[in-house]
Amino acid sequence: MNQMEKTAKVDVAAKFTVKDFTELVKIGIVNSNTITAFTGMWLAFQLTGVSFMQNLDVLIFTILGSGMVVAASGAFNNVIDRDIDGIMERTKNRPTMTGKISGKRALLIAAALGVVGEALLFMTTWQAGTIGLIGIFLYVVVYSMWAKRKLVSNTVIGSFSGAVPPLIGWFAVEPSFSAVPIMLFLVMFCWQPPHFYAIAIKRKEEYAAAGIPMLPVVKGIERTKWSTLFWVVLLTILPFFMWELGLVYVILATVLNVIWLAICFYGFKMEDSMKWARISFVYSINYMTILFVSMVIIGVFL
Repeated sequence: MNQMEKTAKVDVAAKFTVKDFTELVKIGIVNSNTITAFTGMWLAFQLTGVSFMQNLDVLIFTILGSGMVVAASGAFNNVIDRDIDGIMERTKNRPTMTGKISGKRALLIAAALGVVGEALLFMTTWQAGTIGLIGIFLYVVVYSMWAKRKLVSNTVIGSFSGAVPPLIGWFAVEPSFSAVPIMLFLVMFCWQPPHFYAIAIKRKEEYAAAGIPMLPVVKGIERTKWSTLFWVVLLTILPFFMWELGLVYVILATVLNVIWLAICFYGFKMEDSMKWARISFVYSINYMTILFVSMVIIGVFL
């Protein structure tokens, strides 16, 4: 690389935009996980009798802290995945691949977000801060650096870190276990495999080219459909352990689960598996949005 090329590359990296930053931290994942963290915190306020208005600092520290921790994890993941992102269509334009954000700068951003985010979480309770650290470790080290590249069960293992945010929110207010935070964790944990299996089916060829052992790549699409059904069946059971949220929630969650079950069974009859994967993916996003927004609304009346 000559001096002119080096200079051009530095100039590009120096001029990265807000859009580049949001892509680096995976802003969509940050937003969705922040919502689940808020839900855990909100339900803790409502169910334990702790005053919401007298603890606005906890609200601010939890939302900002959990958002930054998730953002840090996403940025670390982008740095780790640079060797495979260029192979996949959906990731080849990430700023760490285009050169708009260098690997060194991405690491600095990730580290800064992680440190500040954890400091904010520890300002609520040490339990919330510790859970945040566990979440980063699970996603960055266990999933991104190991399971994603080595194991067919990578999606399930990655689901542990994705289920952490509701626990952060709950423990920031009420630093003790009870049925509700455990169920919130399990809902998030069981939701992620069918959600990401749909992505893996749609991007099967890309994952195969990148050498990532996703379930549809190794075991096939039919097996992936059966695994999707398995996790949705587990989701269908969970509302009946969440009576603390009331009958309305149990009915709503059950209706949403039955619809997803119908989509799963329909998938075995559809010849176009890619179309089915798109349907399942879109439904999974709407499912989670409706479910957690309903928890927040229902929490007002608890």
